Amino acid sequence: MVKIEINGQLVEAQEGSMLIDVADNAQIQITRFCYHKKLSIAANCRMCLVEVEGAWKALPACATPVTDGMKVHTKSAKAISAQKSVMEFLLINHPLDCPICDQGGECELQDVAMDYGDDISRYTEAKRVVSDGDAGPLIKTDMTRCIHCTRCVRFGQEVAGMMELGATGRSEWMEIGTYIEKSITSEMSGNMIDLCPVGALTSKPYRYTARAWELKAHNSISAHDSMGSHIIVHAKNNDVKRVVPRENEAINEVWLSDRDRFAYEGINSDTRLTMPMIKQNGSWNVVDWETALEFTVAGLQKVLVNSQDVGVLASANSTLEELHLLQKMARGVGIENIDFRHRQVDFALDKTGFNLPTLAHDIADVETLETVLIVGSYLRKELPILNHRIRKAFLEGAKIAVVNPVKFDFNYKITEPSIEPGMVFNLAGIAKAVLDSAGKSDQAWLNSIQPTDEHIAIATMLVEAKKSSIMLGQISQMHEDYTVLQKLASIIAENSSTTLNILPLAANEVGAHLVNFLPKSGKNSSQMVNDGLKAFINMNIEAEADFTDADAAVNAMKNAEFVVNLTAFDSDLQREYADVMLPIATFAETAGTYVNANGIKQSFKMSVEPQGDAKAAWKVMRVLGNMFDIAGFDYVHTNDVLREVLDNTADKVDFSAVISQLPTANNDSKVQIVSPYQVDAVVRRSPSLQATPDADSATMGRG
Repeated sequence: MVKIEINGQLVEAQEGSMLIDVADNAQIQITRFCYHKKLSIAANCRMCLVEVEGAWKALPACATPVTDGMKVHTKSAKAISAQKSVMEFLLINHPLDCPICDQGGECELQDVAMDYGDDISRYTEAKRVVSDGDAGPLIKTDMTRCIHCTRCVRFGQEVAGMMELGATGRSEWMEIGTYIEKSITSEMSGNMIDLCPVGALTSKPYRYTARAWELKAHNSISAHDSMGSHIIVHAKNNDVKRVVPRENEAINEVWLSDRDRFAYEGINSDTRLTMPMIKQNGSWNVVDWETALEFTVAGLQKVLVNSQDVGVLASANSTLEELHLLQKMARGVGIENIDFRHRQVDFALDKTGFNLPTLAHDIADVETLETVLIVGSYLRKELPILNHRIRKAFLEGAKIAVVNPVKFDFNYKITEPSIEPGMVFNLAGIAKAVLDSAGKSDQAWLNSIQPTDEHIAIATMLVEAKKSSIMLGQISQMHEDYTVLQKLASIIAENSSTTLNILPLAANEVGAHLVNFLPKSGKNSSQMVNDGLKAFINMNIEAEADFTDADAAVNAMKNAEFVVNLTAFDSDLQREYADVMLPIATFAETAGTYVNANGIKQSFKMSVEPQGDAKAAWKVMRVLGNMFDIAGFDYVHTNDVLREVLDNTADKVDFSAVISQLPTANNDSKVQIVSPYQVDAVVRRSPSLQATPDADSATMGRG
């Protein structure tokens, strides 16, 4: 540690730390444009010039390491003169279009110009003009405003792992742009909008919809994957206008995936269901809530003569409170067919218990892994924030291996076994190699496996690493041999000191397990849609889009006698099979709790009022519970519901109890790959996300 003096204030700092970081920690403001704490140092904007005693010229604080006894002045005449000179150069070519710029009111250049700019320019020549290219459906470019800070370029190289933006030319003729007019396709691209200190890169969906000073900020939690990223919802006149990241170093740092950032568009979709509707004599009628709920209860009571003829299906993107009350109401009237795992096809493991999916490492701790084996996952698209942590581990020297049915474009170098003959056989080869390394032969069903050189290499990586991890993702979980994959992964983990992770995907998948939204003594999701039940209660799902076997799900709904849909959206297909549509609030319109992949319960408040006459789903469940005369439905607040489930624990499955055998055929060809922009009803209604290349599951990320 060394001691330095900044503006007369004595500050202690780690020797070698950059002056700008030391000043920030001491809450001493130094202006900057190119510097960002998560990016490499470029020192090209020069706005952070300060006076250091003994130096003949002003020095950039972002690139000047501190030394013992250093004396720094940020407000001296020399420092201010240098900063004003830099500001004059920055404003020479900058357009005077603040009134029509979306960055107006939250522009770093505007703020700094107030202190360091002049009201009269000495520059009389024509300003530079830069033509704009199409960067895609998410980012609007106005590159005449660019001040060449290169934050966006460095973000692509260092964080996104894709150099999608770069610089051409020199001096004032330097331009930032995409390579041969390509669009920006990274799943983290929206962070460039936050990083841009001026209005050169702005949000295309948000463009011209509101001014910064008109927005109200509401802290919330992202509702589309299991990371539980912290977000800020910006609203105007009860409409969500944009979503931006909220800093949380333990989870999402300062970043946000494009799915979490732009999915809000779906909230304002033209297909929003805003009034309760019931089907009578084949026609749909808008009714009040009392009539709709009475119709719902009466219809369900007719089929509840045999409660096993009723299925309850929900999305794991629903809140903890919604899922708890729905299963509590269902079990209160004797229904045990309860499930949320609509994309799973292999349920053999259910015989021994319901394995809680979890990320066993703290999200931040993933960066310290030495070896990672990813099984059945395009992690870059499924869980971008987790993939970013793995990329950071890779940059620190970690080895990454992947077992997938097809080759995907990862943003780090991977070591792959051969694709043939399939995921199960590749994983079996690695498992056998690990067992051979450990000198064990207790898995007789693997005796016929002959590991290849690639399998042995990956097994060696896992065995020799002090900190290794195996992660099963979405493709594994939708595989016909999911149970076998889990068993093989558990064998690898147990015999190589590797941590096993069955990755939760949806925002509240862990929460669904905690509240037992599972068929403890009933039928699973697949059995429900294939066994011809008489009635269904659906919450936050769409049969045609949320099931692996969509045709079977739709047919099951159409053939049922009574179907209740608690949904935020209307659709023609729903009108064909449903009998009641109850409008419920989206994630921004309700309060509740999500449990992330680490099991952390994160509660959030309502950001905007529900549209029309929509209600929070937990309130609908509360009323239905009372109408069915079920005890314990006298909740006043979501906190009352949360307290009821705080101490709940989930099953721990003993994989050794599962009797497994290798399949006789390669079933990889049957696996479906789901686009990150098709995972739930809100995301599917975001026009901007649907316009991206990743919206097409058939072509997404093939390498």
